[in-house]
Amino acid sequence: MTETSTLNAAELSNLLASTGYLADEGLSTIAYLALAMERPLLLEGEPGTGKTGLAEALAQALSLPLIRLQCYEGIDATQALYDWDFTAQILHLRSVEAGGNHFGNGTTMSTAELESTLYDKRFLLARPILKALQQSPAVLLIDEIDRADDEFEAFLLEVLSTYQVSIPEFGTVRAQTPPIVVLTSNRTRDLHDALKRRCLYHWIEHPGLAREVEIVRTRLPGVPALLAEQVVRAVQAIRATDDVLKPPGVAETLDWARALHQLGSAELDLASAAASIGALCKYREDTERVMATLARILG
Repeated sequence: MTETSTLNAAELSNLLASTGYLADEGLSTIAYLALAMERPLLLEGEPGTGKTGLAEALAQALSLPLIRLQCYEGIDATQALYDWDFTAQILHLRSVEAGGNHFGNGTTMSTAELESTLYDKRFLLARPILKALQQSPAVLLIDEIDRADDEFEAFLLEVLSTYQVSIPEFGTVRAQTPPIVVLTSNRTRDLHDALKRRCLYHWIEHPGLAREVEIVRTRLPGVPALLAEQVVRAVQAIRATDDVLKPPGVAETLDWARALHQLGSAELDLASAAASIGALCKYREDTERVMATLARILG
C-alpha cells in the first residue's frame, strides 16, 4: 500500500496516470486534499465523466481494496451496513440442541447464553459500509448517492462523521483508519447541505479535445492516432449540440473507439460510424440525431 500521508498532489496525479486515469490539476488537487484531510470527496458531473473511475483508480494506485455501495431508490441502512446469516444461525441452533444445549465444557447454556451465541461475528454478514470500516484502509465508493432518499443521506452523514456504527446485538464497530470515501452524484436531485459540508466537493467537466484524445490514446493504445482524434472530435461536436437526450461521456468515447477498432477501422467514416453507433448512443432518437451530425461532419 502506498503511504498517502507522504504524497503531494503531483505525485498522486502521476499515480493515477499510471493506472490510465488522467486527472486534470483541479481534480488531482482536490483528491489529494481529501486524502490529506481525511475527508469524503463528493464528485458531481454528467454521466460518463469519470466519477466512478476516480475511485477505482485511487484503489488501484494506492493498492487498496475497493468497496462499492451502489445506491438506488429505497435503499436503507440495513442494506448498506449488515445482515445476519439466518440460515447459519438456524443450523447452529439445531447443532446446539442436538448436543443438549451444552457448552464445550459440558455446562448447560441458559436461554440468554444460547441467544448470545446466535450473534457471533461468524454469523454477521457485512454490507459495504461495515465492510469498509472493518477492512480500512480501503476505498469506499458510494455511487450515485442522488438516487437514495433523505433518510439514507442522514444515516450516511452520521457514519461519515464518526466512522463507526453500532450494531445492537453485536456492539460498536469503529474504523482503525478512516476509509477513503468517494461519493458520486449525477445531480438528478440536490443533496442536503449537511452532507455537502462534510465533504470536499468537485464538479467534473467533460475533458477538452487534447485531454480526451490523450485519454483514448492512454486507455486504448492499439487504436490508431488518426482514428482516436477523429472519434474525439466527433464526440465533442455531438456534445456541443443541444439535440441529444444524453450527451456521450468519456466512457462512451472509449467504447466507440474500441468498437471501431474492433471492426478494423483505421479512420472514421459514415459506414463504420453507423455500424458501431450502438456503442455511442443509448436512445433511438439520439442515434438518428447523432448520425445527422456525423453526416455534416464527415460528409
